[in-house]
Amino acid sequence: MAANSLQELYVEQLQDLYNAEQQIIKALPKMIEAAQSDELRSALNEHLEVTRKQASRVEGICQERGEEAENEKCKGMEGVLKEGSDLLKEVSDEIRDAAIIAAAQRVEHYEIAGYGTARTYANLLGYDEAAGLLEETLEEEKEADQKLNDLAEELNVEALESGESAESEQAGQASERSSKSKKSAGRSKRAA
Repeated sequence: MAANSLQELYVEQLQDLYNAEQQIIKALPKMIEAAQSDELRSALNEHLEVTRKQASRVEGICQERGEEAENEKCKGMEGVLKEGSDLLKEVSDEIRDAAIIAAAQRVEHYEIAGYGTARTYANLLGYDEAAGLLEETLEEEKEADQKLNDLAEELNVEALESGESAESEQAGQASERSSKSKKSAGRSKRAA
């Protein structure tokens, strides 16, 4: 359905956000399971509970307007979540938590943009109660993003340090192989 008014666009945005929240509810347990840091797992678990409340809040706003919440497929969130899932398959254990934070922050930023837009539409349309609820959700998303930022400060440094250790170890092994190769070549020359 093509939106022909700000009211229709507002409803589409709400439906998009509702679907995005449903996708996140399905994706977060996988991220929680993959996380190695107890703090990160705890933050993601906490956000899963908040996300359920946010989905319920959006559903209630839609019902107030006499609209179904489940009508739009959020292709943007689908893409963001797929990208995050693909990233987690490609990274080593040493940097997995840093990758989870990167993926989770992309999700949060997408939601911040969506909730900010929906709140603005609600304000313009005079839906003060809905605007307040959407503002509440927007603030929760910003808080989640800040919590991820705080965790990233610690976990990204750990990822950097473990990556440097791995690189040093690989360089040491390469140097050792090179040294053995030179010794072997030296013995071959003497034997000839």
